[in-house]
Amino acid sequence: RPQDLDRLDQLYAADARFKDPFNEVRGLAAIRRVFEHMFDTLHDPRFVVTRQLVDGQEAFLAWEFRFRFRRFDSATEQVIRGGSHLVFLPDGRVADHRDYWDAAEELYEKLPGLGVLMRWLKRQANR
Repeated sequence: RPQDLDRLDQLYAADARFKDPFNEVRGLAAIRRVFEHMFDTLHDPRFVVTRQLVDGQEAFLAWEFRFRFRRFDSATEQVIRGGSHLVFLPDGRVADHRDYWDAAEELYEKLPGLGVLMRWLKRQANR
C-alpha cells in the first residue's frame, strides 16, 4: 500500500540494493521511487506469495504480482509470476532484494502492439 512506504526504513537497510528487470538502485530514496512509480502507474498492485524458502539470513519468495494497467486494458487483471531473493541484516532489515521474472513473457507479450510482435518473435525462435 502507498501509505506503507513511510515505513520503508523499518524493512530495508539505508544502503539496501534493489534489482529487477527494469531497475537497479541502491538506498532507501531510490527504492522508494521504484515503489512509488509502481503505485502511480498501476491500479491495485499487490504481491501474493505462493511459496517461501528461508535459510538463515536469506530467503526466496515465489510470488504472483497482480495488477491492472492504468493506460491500457484497465479492466483486466494482469498476473506476473516471479520470485525474489532477499538477504537480511542481523537486525532483520533487507540488505539486498533481487526480483527474477521474464519481462518478455510476463509483460511485453501482454501489451497492445508490442505483444503481437513479441509473440511472433517467440514463435520464430521456437521453429
